[in-house]
Amino acid sequence: MTQKIVVAGSGFAGMWAAIAAARAVSLAGKQNEVEITIVSPAPQLHIRPRLYETVFEEMAPDIAPLLEAVGVRHLAGTVEAIHARSHEVEVLGTGGERTTLPYDRFVLATGSRLFLPNVPGLKEHAFNVDQLSSAIALDAHLKALASKPETAARNTVVVAGGGFTGIETVTEMPQRLRAIFGQDAKIRVVVVEQAPVIGPDLGPVPRPVIEEALAECGVEVRTSTGAAAIDAAGVTLSTGERIETQTVVWTAGARANPLAAQIEGEHDRFGRVHADPYLRAKSAKDIFVTGDVALAATDGEGNVASMSCQHAMVLGRVAGHNAAAELVGLPVHPYSQPKYVTCLDLGPWGAIFTEGWDRQVRLTRHQGKAVKREINTKWIYPPQADRDAAFALANPAHVIVA
Repeated sequence: MTQKIVVAGSGFAGMWAAIAAARAVSLAGKQNEVEITIVSPAPQLHIRPRLYETVFEEMAPDIAPLLEAVGVRHLAGTVEAIHARSHEVEVLGTGGERTTLPYDRFVLATGSRLFLPNVPGLKEHAFNVDQLSSAIALDAHLKALASKPETAARNTVVVAGGGFTGIETVTEMPQRLRAIFGQDAKIRVVVVEQAPVIGPDLGPVPRPVIEEALAECGVEVRTSTGAAAIDAAGVTLSTGERIETQTVVWTAGARANPLAAQIEGEHDRFGRVHADPYLRAKSAKDIFVTGDVALAATDGEGNVASMSCQHAMVLGRVAGHNAAAELVGLPVHPYSQPKYVTCLDLGPWGAIFTEGWDRQVRLTRHQGKAVKREINTKWIYPPQADRDAAFALANPAHVIVA
């Protein structure tokens, strides 16, 4: 009887989980005994870390040839319900049909979504760069502004959220606006952060560099305040300050995909499922969690994986391998990712590259930018549709010690 592995999501974690599972099955010589299915709306890897940029042609590479090369079936649809007790998931197909898929092992890799709190006017008037369609909509909006009468509101952009995505978005915005309105246009770009400092989660070490870059890019910073209300003509901050603008970009936080809530057991404040060292959901038999839906320890020092492609790629490889290994009799591997780096794009200023959880600055400006360019255009992209090469990259023993 054929055993079945179902992977929900084809993002960084889902894609690598499927490849790693196929590798384990191949190593055991049981390709005819285990079927691997990945469920997502389309066989694409959306490059979310790059959606603050302006060129979208390469932001959703087709992974269908890769999946075919490694022996993974793609099902076009979305997992809507998880029935852990009966070992089944419900899938809504892209054509509207509903399917029930049985599984022996299930890997939840559906990622995260932008958190939208109950701020008046947020859903009606704000833009974001969370998904490819959203980034394209923002770009179309900005370009359409050029045909409108020049006003301060037209030429002003407010980015709500001064975390990683907010900083990358806002430092890119001045040159983006000048490309649309002209190099001599009088523009205003503001970033708003509720915490007392910009980039609160990035820590104190890189902050002076980030502040220098923001100032050099011409970005105004508002801290200890947030967006209290948004309308078509502007945003009102919690301090009472009113900024007239036709463009508010929301980047304030993410939450695990709602499917994670269907898995029994503990969840953290972001909705992530507590995972054991092998990325099994602690309270759900035969379910693995990975990527942004997993709360997993990266080391023995108390650090946990962040919601980033850096961690999702390794989490996916380990979860996929372990899901298959349990079925085909191979050893499982614990998840471990003690090396941690960050590379933050800071627009025309350059970029900052740090190492360690205390984020010691190693590279800045053009040197940091060169590394960021490598990451964004090469390192995070899917491998070629070459079975052996993909399997080599999916080896969990290799990625754990990297």
